[in-house]
Amino acid sequence: MGRGKIERVFETIQQQFLAEVAGDDAHPARHPVSSLDELNALLTSWLRAEYHARPHSETGEAPQARLAAGQPRLPDPALLKEAFSWSVIRQVRKTATVSVEGNVYSVDPFLTGRKIECVFDPFDMSEMTVYWQGRKVGKALPQVIGRHAHPKAPPDQDDPEPAALTGIDYLHLVASADAAALAGQLRLAALDDSDPAAPDSSDSAVPDASQDEEGEPQ
Repeated sequence: MGRGKIERVFETIQQQFLAEVAGDDAHPARHPVSSLDELNALLTSWLRAEYHARPHSETGEAPQARLAAGQPRLPDPALLKEAFSWSVIRQVRKTATVSVEGNVYSVDPFLTGRKIECVFDPFDMSEMTVYWQGRKVGKALPQVIGRHAHPKAPPDQDDPEPAALTGIDYLHLVASADAAALAGQLRLAALDDSDPAAPDSSDSAVPDASQDEEGEPQ
């Protein structure tokens, strides 16, 4: 998972959950928390009733519904890393080296004088993969590393401005709705596990008129 996706989760939790329970003297918390157990219970309710139930902007489906439909197939980490890598074209010097953003790397000597594609992680330029004529031909080994991240790699963003206060205890509403939904599920489960109806008395055995009291044919 990329760093951007991880940070997006933290941002959502900060803006929509922590903003409700954290505060200061100037802006008291809308839902003060008295214990770690209460905080965990509120977070669980928020995740279940809001975060996992809200349609995702990319998939158009709620995470909970998407997971219930079947475990998604995760991509191979190596392929995922390669898909988000950057690349540059360089001509190999007579010294079997190339330079990228001030860093110097050594490559296989047979590439001297040839143009190669250097594929790298923009946030970690300590290693590069070398391609020549569309084929992977090895690694570019660092000799001089003066820059560990590409200058055009997106920097870390500052925390967003806190949401405007509304005076509504949002987490109380979420926890109440979640508790009501769970109670409804428990009631349905209790109905499903109830004892089957007793057999109809009309289905009980009735003596055949063609038999006597001892059960023998008349």
